[in-house]
Amino acid sequence: MHIKLNTVIPISNLPEYKMHLACWNGENQPLDVFVKSRDEWEQWNTWRGQKDEFNREYIFSLIDFYPEADTWLFGGVYKVMSRGTQNYAHSYKVKLVESSTGLIGRLKIRFKRPARAKAVRLENYYDHLVVSEILKECYSGETFGGYENINLDFRKLELIVKNGKQDWKAALENVKGVYLITDKSNGKRYVGSAYGDSGIWSRWACYVGTGHGWNDELTKLIRQEGIEHAQKHFQITLLEYRSMKTDDNAIIARECYWKDVLLSRGQFGYNKN
Repeated sequence: MHIKLNTVIPISNLPEYKMHLACWNGENQPLDVFVKSRDEWEQWNTWRGQKDEFNREYIFSLIDFYPEADTWLFGGVYKVMSRGTQNYAHSYKVKLVESSTGLIGRLKIRFKRPARAKAVRLENYYDHLVVSEILKECYSGETFGGYENINLDFRKLELIVKNGKQDWKAALENVKGVYLITDKSNGKRYVGSAYGDSGIWSRWACYVGTGHGWNDELTKLIRQEGIEHAQKHFQITLLEYRSMKTDDNAIIARECYWKDVLLSRGQFGYNKN
């Protein structure tokens, strides 16, 4: 049985609302922005394009929940306090409507986006919005889905580490392992390992802090291109994991194995040895 949104958030003055369908802007996913900073997410609702999309009193904001198709996370209701005239700038001034805060980041909605629309009249789609789920707590980032399924863009890893996601931290600080960093801008690979007493969590946190983890070739790259290169192009994958009791030499041997398999030395990668 489908639960319509109008039974959870009843709105009588629909013609006063525009619905904001916040999606990938070519650089950032709004869902990642929401997890990282509420202030930065609010800025997404102040952007004025040439069409003056938010030309009504209220903005009903939805965030593309990109891990699931046709699913949106409720991002709040904003009242437009004023509108500047400058296009392609943050020229709206908005205020969060307090009555909407309880479901922000918790309410998930099923809805198929009409073409590439960014802002639509709420009354045209309100009756088609279906509640998918109401989370117990505000969404705080991707949940740990098992060691065998770790394949993260650098920005996702950055959010996980900086937010101290406890499910990820608990899992990764208690294992050693071998991992792969792929530079999607050129296809080059780097195979690394985490051993000793620090576990994978500590090793990957170093990458988040530096972009290169103090590996020679990656350090050269990031010093030249900046950490933005890692944020934009790096993908990190866990190849193998072992218990903390595993001898470090066994981990190093598996690291060498994967370097050979993935040809991560020389022209195809960033490993020096």
